Amino acid sequence: MSSSANPAPAPEPSFAGVAPATAAALLTMAGDVVLVVDEAGIIRDVAVGDGDTPFAAARQWVGRPWVETVHTDSRGKAEALLREAMLGGVTKRRQLNHLRDDGADVPVAYTALRLERGTVVAVGRDMRHVSALQQRLVEAQQAMERDYWRLRHVETRYRLLFQLASDGILVLDATSLQVLDANAAAGALFGESPDRLIGRPFPLGVHSGAVDALEGLCKTARSSGRAGDVTVELASGTSAFVSASCFRQESSTLLLVRFAAANGGAGGAGAAGNGRERALALLERLPDGFVITDLDGRIVLANRAFLDIAELVSEDQVRGTQLSNVIGRPGADFPVFLEMLRKHGTLRLVATAARGVHGHQTEVEVSAVWLPDGDAPSIGFTIRDIGRRLAAGPQGARDLSRAVEELTSLVGRVSLRDLVRDTVDLVERHFIEAALELTNDNRTSASEVLGVSRQSLYVKMRRHKLADAAPDRDDGGAEG
Repeated sequence: MSSSANPAPAPEPSFAGVAPATAAALLTMAGDVVLVVDEAGIIRDVAVGDGDTPFAAARQWVGRPWVETVHTDSRGKAEALLREAMLGGVTKRRQLNHLRDDGADVPVAYTALRLERGTVVAVGRDMRHVSALQQRLVEAQQAMERDYWRLRHVETRYRLLFQLASDGILVLDATSLQVLDANAAAGALFGESPDRLIGRPFPLGVHSGAVDALEGLCKTARSSGRAGDVTVELASGTSAFVSASCFRQESSTLLLVRFAAANGGAGGAGAAGNGRERALALLERLPDGFVITDLDGRIVLANRAFLDIAELVSEDQVRGTQLSNVIGRPGADFPVFLEMLRKHGTLRLVATAARGVHGHQTEVEVSAVWLPDGDAPSIGFTIRDIGRRLAAGPQGARDLSRAVEELTSLVGRVSLRDLVRDTVDLVERHFIEAALELTNDNRTSASEVLGVSRQSLYVKMRRHKLADAAPDRDDGGAEG
């Protein structure tokens, strides 16, 4: 007994009798909008799918060139789709942005097919949901980038504070009491490099009679979270106050053990006996950065807060270097400071930026006073970190942030070239306004702060329509 299966019908005969209305319905099932375009690029017919669609007014496109229904940035793509369909028959998918009556863009992914009569059928799918997902992805990536750099900055500050601490600090595993980290002061206290202390069991570097006291200190810190000072004798013969605190990091429990030299208080009291030394000691502990420079901007003295801003460990690293390496725009801000000191004798709360050697940048306020006479003319600066205050939401920062967010929301709907152009214009205008505000609308000083010529500054001001772009009185009446 034999049987033979009936062969499957060929697709051409199967679809040969399909009515035009049925064919249009099939195409709208494959896409949200179907366009029939002739060889000249004129839309001859439109079919729109059912449901929530932004193409309710698409039938008004009939008789209009296809390129006139899309955004200017998408016209080249529409023309390329027609050429590709005419030459190859079937095109790859391309995304075009249609313009709605309310001015909004509708992203549509089109695939075009050339028919035998020379007309082209373009089947498009609404890509608004894909664009929304892309936008959310961009926002998520930006949030991750911000979190990453925030953690990097926190880690940098932790390492700086850890190494700059004058007390010896050890980080221990709370279970094994093994040293996990040690700062430079701890190495100096125990007479070894910090790297050689890592991995050794605690207690270490103390007199044998102090071992029980330190073990009890660690046990108290583990149970109560903190243990008060105990006085121990180090192996070197000196005494130290030791305290410990317990903290969690990820899934581990750690101990922070601090050694403070017991003879440090006497020296501090002796130094406080002299008024000048007392003042220097207070300036060293000032929470704002304090720095003294000569009239050329070379640093003579700097306190600990300024070293923290510069992300440096020792005053020797900044002594003799230019203040402009850390504060303001190199070669531009310091001459403005000097000019304002010559005119007024003091400098009050000038907003600028500070840069650390590890790349951290923050907004600061600078005040200054000078002593131009004598054998060693000098300038004293105080630098206050206002980064957190600005982050709380000053109007200018909010306006710029809001404008950047608005530009970011256009990703996926506007070309990268236009986004970059608009962003550059926005930032350029913001910095020109900031420079004019910093220099009290002195165009000459503003051009120096920005590092451009006066003529270039006037051209940019005219382009951005920033008040009157004519030369001010301090320019001597010339634009050149």
